[in-house]
Amino acid sequence: MTALMIGLAGPELTAQDIKNLQHPLVCGVIFFKRNFTDYYQLTQLITAIKAIKGDECLFAVDQEGGRVIRFGLPFTQLEPLATIGDAFDDNNDKGKTYAHLHAWLMASELLSIGIDLSFAPVLDIDNGSNVIGDRAFSNNADTVATLGEIYCRGMQAAGMKTTGKHYPGHGTVVADSHFELPIDDRLWDEIEQLDLKPFVQLIQAECIDAMMLSHVIYSKSCDLPAGYSQVWNEILLRKKHQFNGISISDDLGMKAAECVGPVEKRYQACVDADIDMTLVCDFDLCTELLSNNRLKYLPHYTQKLSKIRRLKGQSTLATTRPFWEQSRWQQARKALIHLRNS
Repeated sequence: MTALMIGLAGPELTAQDIKNLQHPLVCGVIFFKRNFTDYYQLTQLITAIKAIKGDECLFAVDQEGGRVIRFGLPFTQLEPLATIGDAFDDNNDKGKTYAHLHAWLMASELLSIGIDLSFAPVLDIDNGSNVIGDRAFSNNADTVATLGEIYCRGMQAAGMKTTGKHYPGHGTVVADSHFELPIDDRLWDEIEQLDLKPFVQLIQAECIDAMMLSHVIYSKSCDLPAGYSQVWNEILLRKKHQFNGISISDDLGMKAAECVGPVEKRYQACVDADIDMTLVCDFDLCTELLSNNRLKYLPHYTQKLSKIRRLKGQSTLATTRPFWEQSRWQQARKALIHLRNS
């Protein structure tokens, strides 16, 4: 079976949220802007979810920086990754330091409040995609790989597991998978020599803990989006590239994800591809899927849950007081501001 990470309706738990959380296939929660009012409200929401799901529940968010920031102040409003790439092009050492500080601050702030994962870093190439753009470090695959590894090490130094996305690369296909189905008609060799390079190098460097597969069809390799594809998940990611971490399919609510049918069939496609975990971010879609009586819990699923729970984070900041009161955070924030101003 494939575990589910679900979205919630708003900043407080509803009766339906509670029912959805109690489903045995649900292993975690992904947060969005609709779930955040302020720091203290967020801590209360996390506590309320733990009272239902226990301490093993995974908490995640996309807190990349730039266009993709779900939590406002007091969380650091980080720049997009392209800013790090620009700094690297200007001065390699400055760019590397920037990557580490950006990653450490992002991860430390989230972990201190009990959030295990930010789905990061983006390892796509900025090569014409409508949805990637400045979310990528660079249009140069080697630069993406170099900064991506430093970013991963920064996250891990803070106690957070890493998630490379969007395997095998969303940066070259123009269409945005949130709103349409992107089809990449390039030959395997072209993808391997460009988009795949950062993913393969970071797998070999053993700094990727989870991999999010895209909802893009790479038509010369498979007629299904990568997140539904046994070819991409099993034959290529796991066997060819020797990835031993957690595989994650992108949100089943995206327009591109609809290509196989209603949400039950989308989930089944993830199961058939042996994806470890998939996201169902839209509250109504969660409810529709989880209310389906055919969605059953299977006994061997507990083995997969044990694997997925390796993604639990471990904060290196104190969790008993706000991160902004702690000297390590203050020093890192000061250093980041100095880099910005320089």
